[in-house]
Amino acid sequence: MEDKKSLLISRSRLNLLLLPLFLAVLLGGCGDNNFSDLQQYIVDVKAKPKGTIEPLPEVKPVESFVFKPEGLRDPFKSISESEEAEDTSVATGDGIKPDISRRKEELEAFPLEDLRMVGTVTMKASLWGLVKASDKTIYRVQVGNYMGKNYGKIIRILTDKIELMEIVPDKPGAWREQQTSLALTE
Repeated sequence: MEDKKSLLISRSRLNLLLLPLFLAVLLGGCGDNNFSDLQQYIVDVKAKPKGTIEPLPEVKPVESFVFKPEGLRDPFKSISESEEAEDTSVATGDGIKPDISRRKEELEAFPLEDLRMVGTVTMKASLWGLVKASDKTIYRVQVGNYMGKNYGKIIRILTDKIELMEIVPDKPGAWREQQTSLALTE
């Protein structure tokens, strides 16, 4: 039993002695010291002209914005409650107001941002506009038709745009007219 222990101890001592020798031989292979290509690369890189650093872009000041919630829809009420409130304000307001008793046309189901003018066609000496909705359907419109969610009435059709007069809420119980247009996109 003691022979085995002494044998193990002598083997571990031998391993400890041979390890530095092995490492020295292993590292001796790296002693070539032929780094001339690496040194030449470093010289080449250092010899290149220094580039200029572009200046930081100018930071433009942002205009301050004061939020005034008067006349806007309450975000804590559902949309249907807000629409009911708008309908009652339509009836009580004086001056400009949308005709809510009028039967809505097909293009009034789409917001104006979802509609694209794709062309015009002349029929019986009058110019008609071709409007593509977000459902990929193309509709033919003429002066007097309505489109968009803001009671937009077509007032003029040109070869490159359709002009509308919208009626938008201005403040509770009041409306105002706003002219907008739908430009030819395709």
